[in-house]
Amino acid sequence: MRLLPAVFASLLLATSASAADLIQFWDKPQHGGNSFNRLPPDQAYFDALKGYGATWVRLSYDKWKPAKRDFLIGDADKYEGIPAQDLATLKAALDRAGKAGLKVVITPLSLPGMRWAQNNGNKFDGRIWQDKRFWAQSAAFWKDLAAALKDHPGVAAYNIINEPAPEKNNGVAEHGGTEAMKEWYAKQTDTARDLPAFYDTVIKAIREVDPSTPIMADAGWYAAADAFSYWPKPLADEKVLYSFHMYEPYAATSAPNMKREKPYAYPGKVPFGEMEETWNRERVAAYLQQPVDWADSHDVPRNRMVAGEFGCMRRWDGCKTYLEDVLTSLDGSKLHWAFYSFREDSWDGMDYELGSQKVNWKYWEAIDEGKPDPVKRKPGPEFDPIRKRL
Repeated sequence: MRLLPAVFASLLLATSASAADLIQFWDKPQHGGNSFNRLPPDQAYFDALKGYGATWVRLSYDKWKPAKRDFLIGDADKYEGIPAQDLATLKAALDRAGKAGLKVVITPLSLPGMRWAQNNGNKFDGRIWQDKRFWAQSAAFWKDLAAALKDHPGVAAYNIINEPAPEKNNGVAEHGGTEAMKEWYAKQTDTARDLPAFYDTVIKAIREVDPSTPIMADAGWYAAADAFSYWPKPLADEKVLYSFHMYEPYAATSAPNMKREKPYAYPGKVPFGEMEETWNRERVAAYLQQPVDWADSHDVPRNRMVAGEFGCMRRWDGCKTYLEDVLTSLDGSKLHWAFYSFREDSWDGMDYELGSQKVNWKYWEAIDEGKPDPVKRKPGPEFDPIRKRL
């Protein structure tokens, strides 16, 4: 059917406005939570997160029961299409989040050639960083997923992959310093370990079917806040959000610290990289300034920078102070953020509504039986730093 010029122009304008609306959601700071649950969240879950004031949820599905070997990708060893049953389950969850008034960032933990360690016998799977054949399969997967979800009103971004680590076991130390990472990357350009090139490849495939939905790209070294520093430039696409995670100093914020005879304190001296440093509000702020400085130096607006995850063990004495310091820094830079995690039903470590006590035994019983988590949550001091800012 031929269209009159005026009609065609109006349709084009409407399409452009729709495309702009998706990225405009991110024009002002958005605050939300991470959902990494073993069961697809129900309506009450999303309603509760929205009830605290969250505007978005970073939704991972890799713990959900798959139709085949791996949820949504079928088999991380060889992608051959999205299982219809898995896609229907994901869409139903998106519908529930949308009904609650939350926007969703879809976040795979696995891609072809990169099976999430917890679904892989706790072994790191770095095949995708060794063989570009898996780049092509990942691009095909994301093209299929974008085609299926591009018109869903609840989707706010596609987070291509959670915590990529092409640097791991490849000759550069974690937190080894900007110059060392730049030297390493100069040798990796155009190889299978070239993370920005990988993103450009996948984004190009997505844009063949979906020109509008924003893309979220994690930094390397498990989305470390200092790992954008070696990127020589931003990605080519104009609708990209750059995401980093904040658990540093990991030796203090993580579960192993709780098993130490004398856990590392915060504020206090903690191992980081190859040395021991004093971590306090100033050190946290300096560390979190690194992705901001990278963005500023490349004219990336700060409203395109996201702290996609941050957290600490809720039973750790320093956790509340740490959360306050992290959030003070993020909000000071006017960044988007999502705390880890909201009402996780398979691990209680960073579920702040549970307080500082051990979790009820019914929590673990439900996991063993594959049933919904029955433990009731309530806001308390451990959740206050986050709750008051949502």
